Amino acid sequence: MGAEKNTSAAVLGALRRAVRALVLAALAGAVATSWADPARLRQAFTEQVDRRLEPPPEEAQRYGNLARDELRRAGIAGDQSEYALLVDRSASVQAIFIFWLPAGGAPVLIGAAPVSTGRPGGFEYFETPLGVFEHSVANHDFRAEGSRNEFGIRGYGEKGMRVFDFGWQQARRLWGRGGTSTMRLQMHATDPGRLEQRLGSAQSKGCIRIPASLNRLLDRLGVLDADYLRAKAEGTAPWVLPADQAPIEGAGRYLIVVDTGRSARPAWSPSPPGSRAAPANGDSAP
Repeated sequence: MGAEKNTSAAVLGALRRAVRALVLAALAGAVATSWADPARLRQAFTEQVDRRLEPPPEEAQRYGNLARDELRRAGIAGDQSEYALLVDRSASVQAIFIFWLPAGGAPVLIGAAPVSTGRPGGFEYFETPLGVFEHSVANHDFRAEGSRNEFGIRGYGEKGMRVFDFGWQQARRLWGRGGTSTMRLQMHATDPGRLEQRLGSAQSKGCIRIPASLNRLLDRLGVLDADYLRAKAEGTAPWVLPADQAPIEGAGRYLIVVDTGRSARPAWSPSPPGSRAAPANGDSAP
């Protein structure tokens, strides 16, 4: 009799554990599904990014197809659904786009924002390189110290802003006799008082400057952190990941840079105020 009771208790306990596991799995699946829905990230983008562009549907489709084409050209199969970033460095556009790229489906635009890429200027100014760049733990990100240079400029933005690092890349020199050499390709926020207002025009030394609010969104939701999240799952979490990060399902790893060479400025990507004026003295941020 005692043995039968013990057996019944063991079976009941196993059933309870199984039910609990199923409930937790269902809850986890619901959370993942909600974030895998690009509409959720689009809503977060609209609510949290304060500098946004609104390209019309035909432009969104054009840039989405460009993203697909560049990934294929780079030998990336596209057999898994993920997010990706695309930058048009054209002087007439200067914009970044977040796309959801579903396997076997049409690209979905999450949102777009103004950026600044490389401009002809002084010593060590580079043209932002074209291509597909992987965001990998092989090139560790870091965080801005918020320090100012001798001209009072915080080149990486406010303290704590994440600097996304894509490693050393070959790029065309925009000074002296030209030619090519290596530069460190980074994507980061910029000085909130003096340089963020110029986003939408080519201003940087070759890196990609983005709005601080977009930097926070990418950081907090891990939009481009697929490789970092892999490392975390393996127990080697890079220190740069925020403690309160809530990564989305389908996090990606690719930054794509193109140049559409447009001769006219599209209405949906207006020039920032005063962008034609000469750069302020000391604008030597990355």
